[in-house]
Order: sequence, then structure tokens, then C-alpha cells
Amino acid sequence: MHTASWHDVVRRDLFGPHPDPRDRPYRFVIRLALVVFRLFRFRFDVRGQEHVPATGGAIVCSNHVSYFDFTFLGLGALPQHRLVRFMAKSSVFSHWFAGPFMRAMQHIPVDRRAGASAFEAAVRALKDGQVIGVFPEATISSSFTVKDLKAGAARMAVDAGVPILPAAVYGGHRIATKNHKVVLRRDVPVTVIIGEPLVPEPGEKVQALLRRTRAAMEALLDEAQRTYPDRPAGDDDRWWVPAHLGGTAPTREEADRLDAADAAGHGVKAKRPHPLKRLTGRVTRRLGR
Repeated sequence: MHTASWHDVVRRDLFGPHPDPRDRPYRFVIRLALVVFRLFRFRFDVRGQEHVPATGGAIVCSNHVSYFDFTFLGLGALPQHRLVRFMAKSSVFSHWFAGPFMRAMQHIPVDRRAGASAFEAAVRALKDGQVIGVFPEATISSSFTVKDLKAGAARMAVDAGVPILPAAVYGGHRIATKNHKVVLRRDVPVTVIIGEPLVPEPGEKVQALLRRTRAAMEALLDEAQRTYPDRPAGDDDRWWVPAHLGGTAPTREEADRLDAADAAGHGVKAKRPHPLKRLTGRVTRRLGR
């Protein structure tokens, strides 16, 4: 496994011999992410980098388990000096802090009520030779298994005539994921696997390509989970392991019900303690050491 070093942060050849000047903001953000990875000593196991094409368009289709998945997936493209343009919900682009960075990095906003413009922008970018990152589940999977996939990525691959790179990411959910508190722990392993390209066959229908993509994603995620180096510290720590592997995460069916409740506005959100109470708790824990 690889832990980011200070040498990685300052490497002059990190982005290739002649990086595009327009990508300076993106390169700055990547170096900043490497600083965070170094400080928290994340242990990365990245496999399949050789499947990312050195040139030309491609779509990275990955499962989604944590809020930081896009930063981890980008590591898989760096050895080929490629930058991944992710499709993300439009509300992120309107955020006062994140919005300017998202636009400067040429990510693609997606308005779920009117997705045609995002689809067209992504197809144009693919035909221009960009690598596009997509989370086709459209939301974080709280069961840590592959949810039903939206067909947009497969449609883009067929329309643009580019391959799909199925991918799996696992481990970041132990830090920050849906329905759980953020825990800024150190030394967490993160596994990223990029599979062999799935090239749309002549005349292949979108749904057929989508089924191939899902099967590949499931196989890669299963590999990532079964080879993950950490194990739960005890019964109270099994929440991050999927139910079919002996964990206490919701099953697919339970997760679907939770997602439906959230979509209907009936989700139960954890009540955060008062800031003074949180501060008191931190001081008490520190004094008790």
C-alpha cells in the first residue's frame, strides 16, 4: 500500500511534461488533497491504473460509498497524467466556496430536473478527449453494495463512442459517509480498483452495456471488500462492513427504504449536540488522557 509523501506533493512531473495551463486550479487542488492524504496517513491500494487511456475520451463509472470518493478515484488517473472531470449535482456549483473550484476544474454540473444539458456537455467533453467521472448510482450507497444504476453513463459511452472504465472504491466511508458522523481518523486504508475498459459493441443497446457495467462494478467492489486489509475492532465497529460480509450495514432492501424515506422528506437525521456540549466533551476527553 502507498502512503502519500511530501515528495508526491511537490513532484514537478506529477502531471506530465507539458500540462495544460488551463488546468492550474485543478492541479493546485490535487496537490492540496495530497497534503491532506499525507497528514492523515491514508494508505492507498490503487490497482488498474494501466487501464486508463493515455489519450482520448473515457468514462470512469464507480460505486459511491463516501463523500471523498472523487478525490480517491482521481488517483487512479494520475499515473497516465489524466485529470477526471466529474459530474456532480448543480447545488455544489452554487456553493460560495466549492462552486468556483468546481467550475475552474471543469467539472460538469447536473440538474436532476433537467439533465439534458449536462448529458450534452459530457458527450462534447468525451469527444474532445476528456476523461469523465460518473457515479451512476446517483447517490451514496448506505449498504456499501452497488445500487441500481442510472443509464446516463452507458448512453454517453454509446453516443460518444468511448469506453467505460468500471471502478470500485472502498474505505473512505469509514471517515465520512451518509447517515454517520464524520470521523477524522488516521491510517485508514482506501482501495481503488479500475477495471478493464468496456467498449460499446457495434449496435449494442444502452441497457446491455449498462448490465455489463453493473456486473463489472459489482465484481470489482467484491474484490476490494474481500481484500481490504482492515477488520472491525469489535462488534461496535462492524457498521462499515456490508451485511453479506458479516457487517451491520443496512441490507440493500433496508438501504432502499431509507433512501425512499429521505427522498420523501421523512428521513430521520441525527440531532447534533449543542456546540458548548461538544466542546465540553472534547475537553473532558483530553483531561482524561
